[in-house]
Amino acid sequence: MIHAAIFDMDGLLVDSEPHWRAMEREVFATVGLYLTDEECKQTTGMPILEVVRYWFARAPWTDQSAQGRTLEDLADTITHGVHERIAQLAEPMPGALDTIAFFVNRGIPTAIASASPMSLIEVVVDRLGIRNSLSLWHSATLEARNKPAPDVYLGTARKLGVLPINCLAFEDSGSGLKSAYAAEMQTVAVPGAFEYNDPKFKIADIILPSLTEFSSDIFDTLLTTKHYS
Repeated sequence: MIHAAIFDMDGLLVDSEPHWRAMEREVFATVGLYLTDEECKQTTGMPILEVVRYWFARAPWTDQSAQGRTLEDLADTITHGVHERIAQLAEPMPGALDTIAFFVNRGIPTAIASASPMSLIEVVVDRLGIRNSLSLWHSATLEARNKPAPDVYLGTARKLGVLPINCLAFEDSGSGLKSAYAAEMQTVAVPGAFEYNDPKFKIADIILPSLTEFSSDIFDTLLTTKHYS
């Protein structure tokens, strides 16, 4: 049986990716790096400090306004801005609340395993009103390695008291999918439309265009495609 359902957060449960991209563009512009929304999509699913390092490696900024500001400072500024935007503006992704309820109604524990810091997870949990529907939430920033390493999924399973092989993980990014796959969990990928056909999602057991497509039939199919102990 599937003993737990574990969800990524950004872009999967909450429509937060536009807010991340908006803040990235705003903050990077202060150091002379002007990104388009499409360029920001290249780093979807990456921890924010890795996003900052990614762009610095490709276009090191030398703007006077960047003097004395570390990469960590920029990442913290982006994260702080996203906290404020999400607390006031973010909405659940289509089908997210119904999918969580699907498992809650069947007595299957649910959890969040996110690359975002715990403070942001708390903001989203309250914004979506799902605090009482989740068994727990866990941040990869509390583990030795962030996604795509499996640490956050392994840590979440450990906290739930279940074996990783008995967990079903939902992810929207390639990096997150690699994390859950490396943890040997069964996986449902829900990519954004801009990368739905990307081959990196082929490792998933099921690929859906939206969580609105998740159903009892798909759940039953997943139960028959892998042996659970």
